[in-house]
Amino acid sequence: MPIIASLKRFVRRARAAWRRGTIDRELDSEIEHHIAMEAAELQRTRGVAPDEARRLAMVAFGGVSRFREDHRDARPLRWLDEVMQDMRFAARSLRRSAGFTVSSVLILALGIGSTTAVFSAVNAVVRDPQYDGLVMIRQQFSPTVRGTMSVVDYRAVEEQQQSFAAVGAMRWTEAAFAAGGDAERVSAGAATAGFFRALGIRPVVGRGIEPADEAVGVAPVTLLTWRRAEQSFGSAAAAVGKAVTIDGVVHTVVGVLPQESVTLGGVRADAWKVLQLPQPERRGPFGYRVVGRLRDGVSIEGATRDLAAISERIFPLWASSFQNREARLTPTPMNEEILGPATRMLNVFAAAAGLVLLIAVANVASLMLVRAIGRGREVALRTVLGASKARLARLMVTESLALASAGALAGIIVGALGLRALVAYGPSMPHLFAAQLDLRAVAFAVAVALVVAVVIGAYPLVMLLARDATAAVQGGERTIGGGRRTHALRSAFVIAQFALALPLLAVAGLLLNSFLRLQQVDPGFDTRNLLTVRVSLPVGGYGNDSLVAGYWARALSLVAEASGVSEVGLGSSMPPDDFGSGDNNNFDLIDHPVSPGSTQPASHWPAANARYFDALGVRLLEGRLFTPSDTGGPAPVVVVSRSWAARYFPEGNVVGRRLVSGGCTSCPLTTVIGVVGDVRYDGLGRAPDAVYSPLSEGWPRNLHLFVRTSMPPELVAERVRDVLRGVDPSVPLDDIASMEERLYQSVAQPRNWAVLLGTFATAALVLAAVGIFGMLSYSVSTRRREIGVRMALGARRQAVVGMLVKRGVGHALAGTAVGIVAALLATRALAAWLFDVSPTDPATLAGVISILLAVGATASWLPARRAAAIDPVETMRTE
Repeated sequence: MPIIASLKRFVRRARAAWRRGTIDRELDSEIEHHIAMEAAELQRTRGVAPDEARRLAMVAFGGVSRFREDHRDARPLRWLDEVMQDMRFAARSLRRSAGFTVSSVLILALGIGSTTAVFSAVNAVVRDPQYDGLVMIRQQFSPTVRGTMSVVDYRAVEEQQQSFAAVGAMRWTEAAFAAGGDAERVSAGAATAGFFRALGIRPVVGRGIEPADEAVGVAPVTLLTWRRAEQSFGSAAAAVGKAVTIDGVVHTVVGVLPQESVTLGGVRADAWKVLQLPQPERRGPFGYRVVGRLRDGVSIEGATRDLAAISERIFPLWASSFQNREARLTPTPMNEEILGPATRMLNVFAAAAGLVLLIAVANVASLMLVRAIGRGREVALRTVLGASKARLARLMVTESLALASAGALAGIIVGALGLRALVAYGPSMPHLFAAQLDLRAVAFAVAVALVVAVVIGAYPLVMLLARDATAAVQGGERTIGGGRRTHALRSAFVIAQFALALPLLAVAGLLLNSFLRLQQVDPGFDTRNLLTVRVSLPVGGYGNDSLVAGYWARALSLVAEASGVSEVGLGSSMPPDDFGSGDNNNFDLIDHPVSPGSTQPASHWPAANARYFDALGVRLLEGRLFTPSDTGGPAPVVVVSRSWAARYFPEGNVVGRRLVSGGCTSCPLTTVIGVVGDVRYDGLGRAPDAVYSPLSEGWPRNLHLFVRTSMPPELVAERVRDVLRGVDPSVPLDDIASMEERLYQSVAQPRNWAVLLGTFATAALVLAAVGIFGMLSYSVSTRRREIGVRMALGARRQAVVGMLVKRGVGHALAGTAVGIVAALLATRALAAWLFDVSPTDPATLAGVISILLAVGATASWLPARRAAAIDPVETMRTE
């Protein structure tokens, strides 16, 4: 028969090729395995003699047998058997190419794992469903300045609003908490009943805070978190009805919050006591956060108009104590309020993870393409043997899917570990601690990998269909190269990797540049040998100014006498990150006041005692410092910072100038008595404007002790702790740290972002280098004859190296040219996070481009160096 004759001719050619060592032994054994399996099936089901069964099996393997047409019922089992054979073959094939398999799995694991971890974290932080429909209502003093609300504002909103289903007020602080034992410092919130209604939170045990609890004079009650109840009383049920002491005041526990309710309204607190609001005498002070839940069908725009009308109605009623007619009560979506500028950074973070996934997929696709091209002769051989297109496609795709599946499984494991690392060491973000691996992110990343695997796995078959299979088998390597389209596709993969890596490098470079500049900022005080202590006096034991003043008079005197202490100061603000303390105040200058009803300027406004500046090492520049006789009474005085003086009195002569503070026109005028050096209270990257008032009356219960030591602060810390315990053992003292440690922590957020995005950028750079290295390595292997001929004809080794390096650098340049546009767009999102660096900083962009090109040149030089080592005589002999 003609078919048998053709098969015999092919076998003779295959045997000749075998002698030349160009046919894979594993392929030959696989062919024999298929024929043997088919023959055994014929003997078992048809009783055919062995010789006849083998002949028919060989015909069936070529696709001509009528056996399958006659026995259609056996096809499903045979198809299943063939799939199992394909899977076994894929496993053996991948095992033989261990280097390719391991590298591909690791690259896919990196891309899928990083993407799933980051998207799971972002989803937990940004897309928390409990905040849908919730807004934070603030006092918008000017287009750029937002603040908290006063009792007057909250009562007006509560009584007049028409846009919210519920509104509630809250405050947050650190408090001394005791449940029968020693007091400890905890985060504590104080809220009205409407706050919990707006959030939709109800206790799982006991009852919630009710409007009747808010009346001044009613016995105070509190809610505990599930964790705090278990820690203090053993269980949630046991906590209800028990008495706890918060800031020296006995509260009754009336309920326990659900286990998942750890952060409420952006605040994480262990205890939530009832907020009993005093009767207002003026439109200040401010300091209350108000949360509202929008009614169904009401938009943010509608709520904004509603609150603006309330602002207009209440302004004339309190104009004597609040002169800013431009101020408006303004709602902000809760997620935006909690995250602020971090929302944009999270989007950049998610985009970085997505880019790493794309680079990883492109890298693996490039590796699979190289492998697929190398298997062109195998596909051709199977085609000549008679294998159908569907059979070949299934065989190739099965192997690719097996590889992608292994990478996906490893990626899920990497993602779970990466998410745990993000929760433990990542930037401080609300709800990040509750993040879990998001199945949607996993499914998306795995789907991308599988689709690419299917496309690239089927590519050898598509490539072969465009050329003659018999010629491919007979022609050797010179006929199996993939052609121009294949070379262009490989080059496109490499260019894409460099183009995607550049935006990541640019973002990481800008953040690193910003962080390094931030570290060089002078905080305005001497951080060496400076010990700091946060002290919160409980309300119960220190309910008036005289009691607070008495505690500090004793404490300061005893601490100053302790061994190793050279200076002691006291203040209400802790630099350099104290922008959330509420030590801010508006004012109006007598020399050049704002126009009536306009927005007054505001500055950080800490209170300090006479030794505060000496303890911090802040120099006096003009005038004098506070004395014990300076008060905030009939003749209030302030000391201002150098930046404040230069901003509001650029002509000089600041000492003796007068101002109105707090918008109170009926209060005595305040006089500037001195100018001191700048201290940064609102972060190292913000303006150091500050106005200091004397710490002599209106004593706050939360103050900071600054102890200048003559030895390392760690050696003095325990002595200071013992002294303060001796003054009052009920005051918790668990926040003692050196100023150098606090300064280090102040830049933790930008440092974490720089490290995280730098890690992604490094991964992208390594993957891009691997991509160009793999492409050129394969190019060298396929062009050995060409390179050998060039060198035999007199080409120098340096010329060969230069030719290949030039090609690799050309790909890197092409990727850079494409990526620079994306980099310029990506860096715009960083403006709010950069300090003293432009999002288009030429030096940073030039630096990252240089790094990218250097890596591309290095990755190109390694295979080029190997190519230059080719022996032209040996190459020509082989050919």
